[in-house]
Amino acid sequence: MKYTSAVLLGGAASVVSAGAFCSDAVQDILGNYFCPGGVKQIKYGGLDIPGKYRAVAKMDNSGTCTFEDRPYSGPIAPYDEGLSMHFRGPLHLTNVAVYTPGKGKRDAPKVVHSKRHGHQHLHKKHHEHKKERAVGDEVVATIDGQVVSWINTYAGPTADPVADSAPAAVTPPAASPAESQPAQDTKPAGSNQVKTPVDNTPITGDFVRSAYYSSADAVADGLVFLANVGSPGVSGTWDTVWGSSLAYVNDEGAAAAASPTVLKDKLLDDTQEIAIFSDAPCDGSCGATRPGSVAYKGFEGASKVFVVEFTMPDSGKSGSGQNMPAYWLLNAAIPRTAQYAECSCWKGDNSSPLQGGCGELDVVEILSPGDTRAKSTFHFANGIGDSHYIDRPVSAPMVVAVVMDAASSTVSIKVLNDFGFPTSLTSDQVQNMVNDEKNVNLLSLLSFGQ
Repeated sequence: MKYTSAVLLGGAASVVSAGAFCSDAVQDILGNYFCPGGVKQIKYGGLDIPGKYRAVAKMDNSGTCTFEDRPYSGPIAPYDEGLSMHFRGPLHLTNVAVYTPGKGKRDAPKVVHSKRHGHQHLHKKHHEHKKERAVGDEVVATIDGQVVSWINTYAGPTADPVADSAPAAVTPPAASPAESQPAQDTKPAGSNQVKTPVDNTPITGDFVRSAYYSSADAVADGLVFLANVGSPGVSGTWDTVWGSSLAYVNDEGAAAAASPTVLKDKLLDDTQEIAIFSDAPCDGSCGATRPGSVAYKGFEGASKVFVVEFTMPDSGKSGSGQNMPAYWLLNAAIPRTAQYAECSCWKGDNSSPLQGGCGELDVVEILSPGDTRAKSTFHFANGIGDSHYIDRPVSAPMVVAVVMDAASSTVSIKVLNDFGFPTSLTSDQVQNMVNDEKNVNLLSLLSFGQ
């Protein structure tokens, strides 16, 4: 086991001091330090440090970009805010699942997500069962225009005539939210948000699978694929000031699409990047967004689980920026404004995210062409990174779980030996993802410093 207090990053790049991490770290020509031998788990404790970041207050296509301070506090903050998932090739994405704490009580209804299947078709499941409900059965109903569900705890006939008689409502898919506007002009999505029923399988675990993608089955449920490929007239936008905005990306992951698609079972090449957001269109809670961009919410909450299966083949290329695959999480406000331009909360109007960034977590990132050592780094005011690395999955798929646990203020990045992407997880299963790797030589522990 390797343990250390956090070593703060000295700049925006993934370069960390070697001294406190291991005595025999080796520095590469780019200045990155690597401890010898890969690990299976990198665990960060103590992520409960209040602070503030520079949020975009207003953005327009003329080049105006103003900022305002936004405070944060509490476990996991600011990573408790909505996060988007990002992937850079060469990478073959095979499975994705996001789990969030379940809602098993009648007084805690949940919004159910849209489900999309392959070939760019949007299918809606419409269940209209009228039968007596047993204890433990899931009840789905439309209440005040919202499709909600709960687990029945009453053994006799229900007293809820709405739940007894009303068929599950089906609303249009979340394919076409209004093009985003500046924060002051943004209105709640209202009926544009998708709330189609889920399967009538009772939720047995403490965490619910709120988003899912399977490349083999060509299924996307509760999420949308986007990319910085905005194309006026298709989706998103482009101009000479900010470049390409977020847009729906086609099933090849290469160009703008007019509506949500399901990414093909394919290899993203060295030049391609895609993003995954939740399927909830943005409303006023998203803050400022780029006008004309496609804007969706990220995956929110202080406790959440991201499980991803992928390979990172060696493309054999050695040019600048090539053969450097990566998987990372961003505060979703960053790409909703300008991921690769000077108008986002990544560093606000400061010189570095250490002076007020809203949050990036590099889960597994290759830092030089052809390298097989994947680093992990936090970018924000208390950013840290680990000199230990996870072996790049060049020839066989690897499953990586990122668990953000509010109760312990811990973020765990762990390679899983076996995972079936079930529809729910018990709290014990989630805890096992957080628990220390049994082989202490494959575990690295870090702690955020005050």
